[in-house]
Amino acid sequence: MAEQEKIDTHFLSLLYTLSSAAMQQLGKTANPLNQKIEKNLEQARVSIDILEMLNEKTSGNLTPDEEKLLSSMLANLQLNYVYELEKEGKKQDLSN
Repeated sequence: MAEQEKIDTHFLSLLYTLSSAAMQQLGKTANPLNQKIEKNLEQARVSIDILEMLNEKTSGNLTPDEEKLLSSMLANLQLNYVYELEKEGKKQDLSN
């Protein structure tokens, strides 16, 4: 049981790391190294794509709480990504 909890903790840490990186890349949070807001929508799209890939590859292997967290993270990031694209006058492109 302790080994399973350790794996779950690492998985959740990975999700939070990717989500936090995407929020920084979207310009929603400051870079912790220099405390500056730095927007990079291309890199944000990569981070979101990685989370989408994890969602697909782990389908059926997550607990209900993990599924809910990952789905919520993805929805939040995708909405923020579209908002930032629209602010810059770019067309939406959520398809891979």
